[in-house]
Amino acid sequence: MFDVEYLDIPPLAKAGGTVRLPGSKSISNRVLLLAALSHGKTTVHDVLVSDDTAVMLAALKQLGCSVQKKGDTVSIEGLGGQLLTKKASLFMGNAGTAMRPLTAALALLGGEFELSGIPRMHERPIGDLVDALRQLGCGIDYLGNEGFPPLRLYPGTLKLDAPIRVRGDVSSQFLTALLMALPLVAVHDIRIEVIGELISRPYIEITLKLLKRFGIDVQREGWERFTIPAGSQYRSPGEIHVEGDASSASYFIALGAIAAPTKGQKGIKILGVGADSIQGDIRFVEAARMMGAHIDSTANSLRISRGKPGEGWPLKAIDLDCNHIPDAAMTLAVMALYAEGTTVLRNIASWRVKETDRIAAMACELRKFGATVEEGADYIRITPPASPSAWATGAIHTYDDHRVAMCFSLAAFNPAQLPVRILDPKCVAKTFPDYFEALFAVTEAENDHIPVICIDGPTASGKGTLAALAAHRLGYHYLDSGALYRLSAFAAAQAGISLDDGDGVAGIARTLPVRFKGEKVFLDGKDVSDAIRTEAAGMAASKVSAHPQVRTALLELQHGFRCLPGLVADGRDMGTVVFPGAQLKIYLTASAEHRAERRYKQLISKGNSATLASIQQDLEARDARDMSRKAAPLKPADDAKLLDNSYLSIENSVDQVIEWWQGSRPF
Repeated sequence: MFDVEYLDIPPLAKAGGTVRLPGSKSISNRVLLLAALSHGKTTVHDVLVSDDTAVMLAALKQLGCSVQKKGDTVSIEGLGGQLLTKKASLFMGNAGTAMRPLTAALALLGGEFELSGIPRMHERPIGDLVDALRQLGCGIDYLGNEGFPPLRLYPGTLKLDAPIRVRGDVSSQFLTALLMALPLVAVHDIRIEVIGELISRPYIEITLKLLKRFGIDVQREGWERFTIPAGSQYRSPGEIHVEGDASSASYFIALGAIAAPTKGQKGIKILGVGADSIQGDIRFVEAARMMGAHIDSTANSLRISRGKPGEGWPLKAIDLDCNHIPDAAMTLAVMALYAEGTTVLRNIASWRVKETDRIAAMACELRKFGATVEEGADYIRITPPASPSAWATGAIHTYDDHRVAMCFSLAAFNPAQLPVRILDPKCVAKTFPDYFEALFAVTEAENDHIPVICIDGPTASGKGTLAALAAHRLGYHYLDSGALYRLSAFAAAQAGISLDDGDGVAGIARTLPVRFKGEKVFLDGKDVSDAIRTEAAGMAASKVSAHPQVRTALLELQHGFRCLPGLVADGRDMGTVVFPGAQLKIYLTASAEHRAERRYKQLISKGNSATLASIQQDLEARDARDMSRKAAPLKPADDAKLLDNSYLSIENSVDQVIEWWQGSRPF
């Protein structure tokens, strides 16, 4: 997951490949709670691993459930409709799929509980659900504003004779919560009556189908009345699989619809969800087809490609009632940027009470790209920029809303070839923690559009630490080019090849199976960080780097590290030879005395013996050798910014690099 303050996405050009979706959030949290309420043990496979499911699992453990988790498989010993813990304070984060059903279940089961969340959760209405539960005699108090969490639950005297009336036009999660909780107390038939039009019906269908898997056969009359049969009891199905998240599929369906295919690919293939999905958001496929996407489906997969000019491309504007795809419809709003004409998305009032006011949020952010947007109480109207030159870009506020972040990543395909900045990208952890990794795995950008920051400098100047920390701050990949030379020497020595044999070392260098993770270096999967950081390894690296054929062999390997979303590379010739077109070049240096003192402290801390004088002498000798070699001598690039960190902390140095980088961006 990209745990950074912001993520800059370069202009994207093409897309192709296969995406395996994480499990559905809506199904995952429903199944976890149903398993906890059931008699028997339930093993749930392919559970979404995210913030929202973590909230649910933590709450279930507090309530006395035995929970065993291994990867995306969770085993739960059900409580059989009884509470082992009768008093607890539960933190629900911003997980509506945990807050609403747990409120209903705990209110009916009795006990004393407090349920709270993050500030936004305390702005999300829950009054209609509380009103319905109070009709039943449940004891519920508001601990803050009337109609909103946090809540205090306490035992009441249940009255189950009269039908329960609940509004249908606010959130389907209220009805879902009641449907999941009422079987716990169904000593006789219990009827729910929906007042007004029921929104987000597909989510109720998910609930009804899952209830049936756990032994509860709810009877319904249209979408107005639901009856829970007398004597209903939850029974574990033993094992159950969570299908891929159809809402998350929408981003990759849109991706296939707007992006030209990469070489050798036929668009985007999505695994984990398809024509047999029980999720309403699978009907996003119909909307995408209306806009021009070419989509083939099987029971558990989708394949999407962009139409030919005049046959699906550019996309076509649509006017659509989105009640059946409330979450996925957000993706249509960004697809509208690539459509001819004005797109209108209607019947989306539920957007107002989600993780943020999504209608207002989408309108605000769409305008940053040059779109003309009109918003109403339950609709949004989007007219895209009139021409490529009318496009703009900006820093996209995500409002701690995962879907806003994922939607607007697709704006990086804009015809003006402008980058897009996503603020707080880690908010995608709510439903799709690895979303950006999945996106970059199936997208391509023109090489010149993938940003590179080069940090060159002499030995022991601190460029490796500076580059690694800057890469972490930006969410970019990191290349320690010096490590490649150290690795080449190390691997050559292990193979019995003399370091004087330039051709032999070059042969080793061409196929180095290297991987960087932070400041760790792995060779063929083995951590060799310490082995290549010794003074002897440094001298060996300096020796092999003097061979032109070794530098040539490593050049292509180094170019391969330039991939989405960007790269920070450190070395001695990154800005002069390897990436001469880099957007930012820095020449980092410090006095020989300061560098020697740093290296001395580093060696002593690792238990190595050394003298300050000998270290300084070795550094000065290596500087002279690196600066005087014929192949790519050490020197600042003509357009490099000089940074002397003799008296700067590493934090100050990183801040300076980020400040320079920010100054070069269009945001």
